[in-house]
Amino acid sequence: MMGLPMAARLLAARFDVRGSDLARDAREAFAAGGGTAFERPRDAAAGASVLITMLPDGDIVREALLGSEGAAEVLSPGSLVIDMSSSAPMQTRDLAVELADRNIQLIDAPVSGGVRRALDGTLSIMAGGDIAQIERARPLLNAMGKSVIATGPIGSGHAVKALNNYVSAAGLAAACEAALIAERFGIDAGTLVDVLNVSTGRNNSTEVKMKPFILSGSFASGFSMALMAKDLRAAADLADQLDVEAGGARDAAMLWTQAAEALGKSADHTEIYRFLARSKTV
Repeated sequence: MMGLPMAARLLAARFDVRGSDLARDAREAFAAGGGTAFERPRDAAAGASVLITMLPDGDIVREALLGSEGAAEVLSPGSLVIDMSSSAPMQTRDLAVELADRNIQLIDAPVSGGVRRALDGTLSIMAGGDIAQIERARPLLNAMGKSVIATGPIGSGHAVKALNNYVSAAGLAAACEAALIAERFGIDAGTLVDVLNVSTGRNNSTEVKMKPFILSGSFASGFSMALMAKDLRAAADLADQLDVEAGGARDAAMLWTQAAEALGKSADHTEIYRFLARSKTV
């Protein structure tokens, strides 16, 4: 969903890009767009100076890099890995140490903006790690994103991404609950959204999700419920690891986890509306 359009932006910027994906359709689409596709990650990585991962979670990133068929085995000393996935921050710190033992640098550079902004190259990118390595990666990152913000030490990009998605998810859940209450009172939900968008309740969800994906019934934002739940658990886990009381983060993680279990892994994250509607019927 994200890696293919991001790779296409790199191709459009005239970078030499080789890629790997488990899905044959993705590999074929990448090759049709001018890239060189491989079935195995290590074959794509051979001889590369920079390797970018865009994968579901940190466990999969580690397996792709350091597993039995790990791509790190074929990277040259001094190579740079850019993990643009949404991984657990502490796990990213551990991965950086393991890669450093192989003289391979790591920065974490997760993104915000979804498929639409991946397609047009306007993603927001939050980059953690050594500033010199972030600058080394900046030409690549600029080809995929509109803004690139250095967030601090390694793992901080993933921390900021998890916290961003917590705030985003909280806004979406609040907007959905408000719409359900409004409808029960007899107020058109679209009218409520119009009011929110010119008032202090305005947020990303009211502006770009409520009408196109929720009130329309399409539920097709391109970001899954399971991935949102994973990111929210990462935010809640980080709070626990840092001994920060964050009841809202824990509640959000629990809500989205329950919704993912009820609606299935393939459900779009905007289907939180359906889950809330079902759970609040009287």
